Formats: sequence, structure tokens, C-alpha cells
Amino acid sequence: MKKMLQAAAVAAAVLAVPAMSFAAQTKPAPAAKTATKKAETPATHSAKGVVKSMDATSLVVTEKGKDVSYVLDASTKKEGDPAVGSNVTVMYKTEGTQHVATDVKAAAPKAAKAAKPATKK
Repeated sequence: MKKMLQAAAVAAAVLAVPAMSFAAQTKPAPAAKTATKKAETPATHSAKGVVKSMDATSLVVTEKGKDVSYVLDASTKKEGDPAVGSNVTVMYKTEGTQHVATDVKAAAPKAAKAAKPATKK
């Protein structure tokens, strides 16, 4: 009986060694790679509003009654002709406490509505 227990213990040890080496060779979970990519790429946000002021390095847009400042740099893409008073959509990323504009799209100016003719009573 004692020899059977010893033989069973040796057999278990022999089978456990390959199982441990197989477990050590498995690939890491794909979720770990995804989390790393998300951490590297800052989130991009968008906002719409009316340009209050603009110069070469900054843009102030009134959004829902609040003025929001954006930093403009050489990589900021400008579509249309954003100017004071124009409606814009701003794509931006947050770096620290600053909103850095990546894309500024000026909306095409709306045609003025024609005045309704007066009706006779």
C-alpha cells in the first residue's frame, strides 16, 4: 500500500511539471493590449458654438452661454472661414487643463430669410 502511494505521488509530480510549463507559455490576454492603446491616445471631444474671438494661437467660443477657450497650433485644421460671429464646430483634446483644438469647422453662413409680404386686411 505504501508503495502504491509513493507511485501515485511520483506520477502526480511527473504530470504536474508539463502542465506548469504549458501554463507559463500562454499569451497574455488581448484586453491588456487594448488598455495600453487607450491610455496612449487622448480622447477627442467636440463642441459647437459662436466664435467670440480668435487669433493665431487661441479661439474663444460661446457655447450654451459660456465662453470656452481653445489653444490653436500649427497642427490645427481649419475648414471654411472661421471668424468672429460665425458658427463653428470644434474638435479638441484635453491636455492638462487646456483644450487643444485639432479641427475647427466653420458653418456656411445661412441665407437671410426674405421678409414676408404684408397682407391686406
